[in-house]
Amino acid sequence: MEERLAQTGLADDLAVVSSHRSNPADAVAEVVAGIGGRRLAGGLLFCSHRYPREPLARALAGRLGGLPLIGCTSAGELSQRGYDEDSLVFIGFPASDFRMALHCFDDLDHFDPAMGREAIRRLAARLTRAELGGEAAPLPNRAAIFLVDGLSHREELLAMTVQEALGDTPMVGGSSGDGMRFRETGILVGDRFLRDAAVVALLSSRRPMQAFTANHYLPGAEKMVVTAADPAARVVHQINALPAADEYLRLAGRTGEQLDAAFFAAHPPMVRAGGGYHVRSIQSVNPDGSLTFYCAIDNGIVLSIGEPVDRLSQLERLFDGLEAGLGGIDHVIGFDCVLNRIDAERRQLQRAVSELYAQRGVVGFNTYGEQFRAAHINQTLSGLAIGR
Repeated sequence: MEERLAQTGLADDLAVVSSHRSNPADAVAEVVAGIGGRRLAGGLLFCSHRYPREPLARALAGRLGGLPLIGCTSAGELSQRGYDEDSLVFIGFPASDFRMALHCFDDLDHFDPAMGREAIRRLAARLTRAELGGEAAPLPNRAAIFLVDGLSHREELLAMTVQEALGDTPMVGGSSGDGMRFRETGILVGDRFLRDAAVVALLSSRRPMQAFTANHYLPGAEKMVVTAADPAARVVHQINALPAADEYLRLAGRTGEQLDAAFFAAHPPMVRAGGGYHVRSIQSVNPDGSLTFYCAIDNGIVLSIGEPVDRLSQLERLFDGLEAGLGGIDHVIGFDCVLNRIDAERRQLQRAVSELYAQRGVVGFNTYGEQFRAAHINQTLSGLAIGR
């Protein structure tokens, strides 16, 4: 991997540092140099799946062991350069303006919602106590960042549980990735990479913060009904009582084309829920002609095939609105579905989107799915915009 270092230049900005050093110890050393001795309340770290996890965890423990730190492996990174890859991206929250507390859920196969809600309520109380220890009153603004194993199939239950416990505090986050391999992703908590895990970081700040989500598609006229599915495995066997892959391909109007990630990204199924349309992205086509989805799917769901909007204009309006609402933006912590990146490349928009992200200070990672408040969603740009 090419050696490269970039960082923010203002002392009161979030500490944003990226490295392309392939050796974990060297990459972490560059992060520490980029932080430059600043006092931080906590940090996020997103990294390519190509980094060896145990050596990276050891390097983090040795150099940043006292810092509350969460992160995950990615399907691509968002750095100061925009779209990035084979990199490590660190985002640090200045202690002068932030407090951070975290809670990890492991063994997601046996996750108990009641115990989960109680854990998040204790987390919120712990953050309040920490604030009162150093402030005259709790900091006025709160938001939660949520990271979850992108292969766990537990995102929906966890998102609903955590947001219910948080009440009015907005939650936003993403599902970890490992490129496009779908074999094993990692959730970073402190100095360990975990499988089958999720972590919540609760932030409080004197700065304004705004959680958001946006997708780049509108529902088309064609409808399809899921008529045979395995919800636990997120597999659809039949659409309109016909083999799922064949019927999806026919309705997308591209009979004869190859069903791959680029096709799924360009023609995303959408479902109407909560007064709006949301993407239900397809992950892969299986040898038996069934389709595996990134998110919950069930019998009887009616899907439309999404059609693209003008992505660049939509993104400009989104960032303009966030900037106006916050009175200026420090950075946007972005959770951008990997299928957005694939579709941007297919439509020859990748460079323009990447440059726009860089200009607007979007840093984060490409996900296997996003979480916004109580929902697990697909093919969105979701995130947390942080004011100055």
